[in-house]
Amino acid sequence: MTLTFRPAAPEDVPAVVALVESAYRGETSRTGWTTEADLLDGQRTDPEAVLETLSHLLLAFQDGILVGCCALVPQDGHAYFGMFAVRPGLQGSGVGSVVLAEAEARAARAGLSRVEMTVLSVRSELIDFYLRRGYRDTGEVRPFPYGEERFGRPRRDDLAFTVLAKTLP
Repeated sequence: MTLTFRPAAPEDVPAVVALVESAYRGETSRTGWTTEADLLDGQRTDPEAVLETLSHLLLAFQDGILVGCCALVPQDGHAYFGMFAVRPGLQGSGVGSVVLAEAEARAARAGLSRVEMTVLSVRSELIDFYLRRGYRDTGEVRPFPYGEERFGRPRRDDLAFTVLAKTLP
């Protein structure tokens, strides 16, 4: 599989919002395995959130079509990995692994020592995906931002984030 990568630009914001929403929310997300539709209603992201991360957003294309994205935000010597999405119909095809590997390589080239991310703690299959790729559970748990609808409307009251990290070569 050949993907091409480029940084996001302001004109990409609507496509990125649509990609992230399709991967995590609503009925269209149910065709992929990253759906959070049973956990959260409402939005996963919005144009403002994408614009906030725009300078750190990496886009992945296959045959000129946007198929994945992620944000890699430098923070105190490490990179925070977020806004990761793969087009639902391509999930499980290896696109996500290629995007993740590219993000890690870019972080290492930038001199960052590790990559950190947060994953909903109830998403064991997603946590397992990252563990198989060398991430470790740090034991840190961060609270879910209940009451902040820009992150979605929780369908349950036990949501929290597990912090995962990987040391880069």
